[in-house]
Amino acid sequence: MKGTVKAIHLAPGYGKPVEPVDWVEVVEGKGLRGDRYFGTRRQVTVVATGELAKAAAELGRDSIAEGVTRRNITVEAGALPRSHGARIEIGDVVLEVWRDCAPCEVMEAAVGPGARAALRNRAGVSATVVEGGVISVGNPVHLGQSD
Repeated sequence: MKGTVKAIHLAPGYGKPVEPVDWVEVVEGKGLRGDRYFGTRRQVTVVATGELAKAAAELGRDSIAEGVTRRNITVEAGALPRSHGARIEIGDVVLEVWRDCAPCEVMEAAVGPGARAALRNRAGVSATVVEGGVISVGNPVHLGQSD
């Protein structure tokens, strides 16, 4: 499956607001420079617009805005691979899915009542960085399967 990077969001610390950026440096084994997850196991989070659209429809809304879910990378694609080890290639950067991101109480507060249920299996994935580089809005995305 293919897609494109629609938005990039970083938060400088836990609980701090996410901020949109046009590009970000991605460091192998570390994550996104300047983000709260840099150097942790949860290095990068990715969410797909198609999954957000399905959740929004269940909630009776037109959309869920990028950044509201606090995920780092929003890709214009129908769905993400969720199996451990699946690859997501963004330009020269290679990410490997670590796990599904379960929606939490923050989603309920940020998106609205019923968000946790609507976003189940649609709230994105956590990934580790296999190959670093730079990710920019508009980069092509290839959503692969695990090796």
